[in-house]
Amino acid sequence: MAVNNMSIEQAATVLSAIHSQVTGYSGVTPTDVSDFVSVAQATLQAGYDSVIAAISQVISKTLIAVRPYNRKFKGLEVSNERWGGITRKINFADRGPMQDDTYALVDGSPVDQFVVRTPDVLETRYYGSNVYQGQYTIFTKQLDVAFSGPEAFAAFMSGLMTHFSNEREQWLEDGARMILMNLIAAKADAGIDVFHLLTEYNTVTGLSPALDAQTVMQPDNFPAFVKWMYGRVANLSSLMTERSKLFQLEITGKPILRHTPLEDQKVYLNSQFLNDMTARVLADTYHENFLRYSDVEAVNFWQAIDDPLDVSCTPVYIDNTGTITVASGNVAVSDVIGVMFDRDAVGYNIYDDSIEASPYNAAGQYYNLFSHVRVQFQNDLTEKAVVLCLD
Repeated sequence: MAVNNMSIEQAATVLSAIHSQVTGYSGVTPTDVSDFVSVAQATLQAGYDSVIAAISQVISKTLIAVRPYNRKFKGLEVSNERWGGITRKINFADRGPMQDDTYALVDGSPVDQFVVRTPDVLETRYYGSNVYQGQYTIFTKQLDVAFSGPEAFAAFMSGLMTHFSNEREQWLEDGARMILMNLIAAKADAGIDVFHLLTEYNTVTGLSPALDAQTVMQPDNFPAFVKWMYGRVANLSSLMTERSKLFQLEITGKPILRHTPLEDQKVYLNSQFLNDMTARVLADTYHENFLRYSDVEAVNFWQAIDDPLDVSCTPVYIDNTGTITVASGNVAVSDVIGVMFDRDAVGYNIYDDSIEASPYNAAGQYYNLFSHVRVQFQNDLTEKAVVLCLD
C-alpha cells in the first residue's frame, strides 16, 4: 500500500503490463495494482484540525464531495395556508332525483315551489403536524489550519450548506415515502382496492401451471402478461374517471361520488418493472396511452432499498364509520409494482421551513445554524386509489 502512505511510486512497470493487456498483446494477467491506486481513507497521514478532528491540516488540493440532491416524490407536495393548523375538506353527498310534478298536476291542488331541500354535506378534517430540526455549528477561526486559503474554506462552507440542503430533501422524501407506504398498507388492511394482477391473469387465461412472480419474467411469458396487464391498468384508470363509488372508502350514510380525470391521476410504478415493461414489450407497440396524460413517476423502492417491492408497516386510516383506525398489527404487502391515485388522496404540505442563526458566541468564536421544518403528511381513503401487486 505504498502510494496510500504518502510515498511516490514508479508506475512504469505496472502501466506497461496493463497497456499490454489493453492493446491485445497479452491476455488477462494477474496484476498487482495495490501499490499504485490511491483510495479514500479515513486514517490520517497528517494532523487533524483541533475542533472537528476529521479534517487534515496539510492539504494541497481539496475535493468537496457533495452535490445537490432533489428529493423524490416532489409531486406529492401540496400548498397550504400560511397560518393554518387545521385543514378541512367539504364533501357533498348525492341526494338522488326528485319527482317532477309538471305532468302530475291536479285541478285545485297547489304545487309547492318553496319546499326546502338542504344539501347533504360531510366535513372531514386533518389535524396535527410533524416537526424536526437540523443543526450545524459554524466555526469562524478554528478551521483556518485545515485550508490553504479563503477560496478553499469558501468551497468547504458551500459544500456544507449543500449537504445541509440535501439532508432536508432526504427527510422530506422519507416522509413522502412514508405516506405512500401508509396508503398501500391501509388499503390492504381494509381489504379494498388491492389488485393481484398475476392471480387475475392466471384466472383469465387458465394457464397451467399458473405463473408466479418469477416465471412471469421469462421471455416466453412476460410479453403476453405485460400486454394484458397494460390493458387492465388502463381500464382501471378509465374507471377512475367515472363518477362512482369505486376505488374509494365510503363513509356509512354518505354516498359521496367522486371522479378522477386522467390529468388528476398520479401513477407511481416500480422502476425496474416499468423499465422492463417499456424496453421488452411496449417500446414498439404503443404511442398514445393513459400514462401520457397522467403524472407518472418511477419508484426504485417503496420502503427498503434492498426489498424494493415490499411494504411492512402499521397504517392508520379512516374507516367506513368515519372513525380513525390503526391496524391491529404490522401489515405486510409483497410484490407491489405500482399505485394509482387521485391527487387529493396522498400529499404533504410544509407549514414552516426556515433556517435560523444563533447569536455569535464571542468566547468560542462560532455560531449555530438550525433548520426547522413543520410538515403535515396526509392520506385520504375517501379519494380514489388502487394498489397493483405482481402476485
